[in-house]
Amino acid sequence: MKVLSKLCMFLVFFFLYAPIIVLILFSFNAGRSTGVFSGFSLYWYKEIFQNRTALNALLNSLILALSSAGIATVLGTAAAAGLHKFRGKYTKAVIMNVTNVPMMNPDIVTGVSMMLLFVFIGRALGASNSLNFATLLIAHVTFNLPYVIVSVLPKFKQMDKNLPEAALDLGCTPLQAFFKIEIPQIMPGIFTGFVMAVTLSIDDFVISHFTSSGFQTLPLLIYSMTKKTVTPDMYALSTLIFVTILLLMLLSNLPSFADQRKENKRIRKASQKKG
Repeated sequence: MKVLSKLCMFLVFFFLYAPIIVLILFSFNAGRSTGVFSGFSLYWYKEIFQNRTALNALLNSLILALSSAGIATVLGTAAAAGLHKFRGKYTKAVIMNVTNVPMMNPDIVTGVSMMLLFVFIGRALGASNSLNFATLLIAHVTFNLPYVIVSVLPKFKQMDKNLPEAALDLGCTPLQAFFKIEIPQIMPGIFTGFVMAVTLSIDDFVISHFTSSGFQTLPLLIYSMTKKTVTPDMYALSTLIFVTILLLMLLSNLPSFADQRKENKRIRKASQKKG
C-alpha cells in the first residue's frame, strides 16, 4: 500500500512539473527547435530583453496584476474582518458561499457575463468604447477577492481575541486597535492573499480576453502568437516569471514555517516537563 501511495504521489508531481521542467530546459536551447536540444545557450534570455512588444505586454500585465491585487487585498481584508466579527451563523454561511462563487464559476462564464455587463452599462451611458483598462481592472479585482478573503479569514480565527480587547482597555479606539494590533497579527495571510492575487492576475487569459479592448497583457500576446508559432524567447520569459513567483510563494510561507517551528518547540518543551 505504501509503495502504491508513493507511486501515485510521484505520478502526480511528474504530470504537474514535467511541462515546467521541459519549458525551463528549452529556454536554454541554442536552437529554435522544441523537440531537439542543440546545446546550452543564454541566447533567448538576451533576445527577450530586446523584444519590445513582449516587454510592453509584461509591463501591462504587472501594472494590472499589482493594481488589481492591491485593491483586492484592501477590500478582501476589510471583508474578512467584517465576516470574522459577524454573529449571524447562517447568514455568515450564506455570505461565505456567495463569496466563493467566483472561485467555483468557470472562467468562460465569468468572462462572458462581465463582458455583457460592461457593454450594457457602456451603451446605457453612451460610451463609445465599453471595454477598456478600467473594465479589465474591475474584472480582475472581482475574481481575486475571494482568494484574498480565504487567505486572510483563517488568520483572524487564529488570532488571540484578547489582544484587541486589551488594546481597547488601554485607550485605543477600535480603528487604532485594528491597525496596531490586528493587522500585524494577520499580515502573513494578507501577504499570501496579495501574492496569490498577483499570480492569478498575471496568469489569467479567458476573463482578460472578454473584458479588455486594446490593453494587451502577456497571456493575450502569447495567445496571438500561437496562431503562427511561439518563439523560444517566450520560454525564457515564462521561466523568469515562474522563478519570480516561486520565490514570492516561498517568502509568503516563511512566517508560517517560523510559527510552526515555534509551535513544535512549545509542544516539545511541554512534553518534556510532563515527562
